[in-house]
Amino acid sequence: MHINLNNPIATRKNKTIYKDDNKIIKLFISSHPKSNVLNEALNQARVEEFSNLNVPKLLEVTKVEDRWALVSEYVEGKTISELMKEFPEKIDHFLDLFVKVQLVVLENEVPMLNRIKEKFREKLENCDNIDENIKYELLQRLEGMKNHKRLCHGDFHPSNVIVQENGCVYVIDWAHVTQGNASADAARTYLLFCMDGKEELANKYLDLFEKMSGIKKREVQRWIPIVAATQMTKKIPEEQEFLSKWINVVDYE
Repeated sequence: MHINLNNPIATRKNKTIYKDDNKIIKLFISSHPKSNVLNEALNQARVEEFSNLNVPKLLEVTKVEDRWALVSEYVEGKTISELMKEFPEKIDHFLDLFVKVQLVVLENEVPMLNRIKEKFREKLENCDNIDENIKYELLQRLEGMKNHKRLCHGDFHPSNVIVQENGCVYVIDWAHVTQGNASADAARTYLLFCMDGKEELANKYLDLFEKMSGIKKREVQRWIPIVAATQMTKKIPEEQEFLSKWINVVDYE
């Protein structure tokens, strides 16, 4: 398959994303582990095959010189994030759509995906930038969380939901997908809004998620310190101070 890298559309810490006609190329930096690339490809393929969701089809896993790349089909449309910026007067409408899509994701079960509790446990046990007492309390809380098999996107943010002109919705970027507790995935979404400086929108999201899912807000809030701690383990300097404020174990009873 011929790959054209003349049209970069986004740059992240460990990858650059290119558009090539009807394809999207996610080109990772040379130091990005091959195992991570192959695992992401496998996870995307599993979601594509075993869920009822609209997911961009994975077309190829390849190398460009010394860099691994994932090639997927390009989906025409605008992200909910873009629509919120373009039509601020309709932000409540788009937030409603966003939560509805998340609930459809969470209705699915995809076998063989990593379990979210195991992923979080490993991250916390191996971290060295969190106080040991706080780490212990977070691990104890994690052990007490209920085991579910819901499909958890892991990075469910308005920028990862594409709405086409005909109203068809696609969910993209399945690099962090797991199976587990829906409240954990909602906690991650809440935290992403807060990290973007959108706390008012984060709170509106949480209220709407509770109303539409039937899951009590406190169940989501109990996951927030755990999710914040797992994000801290990435050691992104500009995030550390902000996240440290969220990791204190507080019961929302």
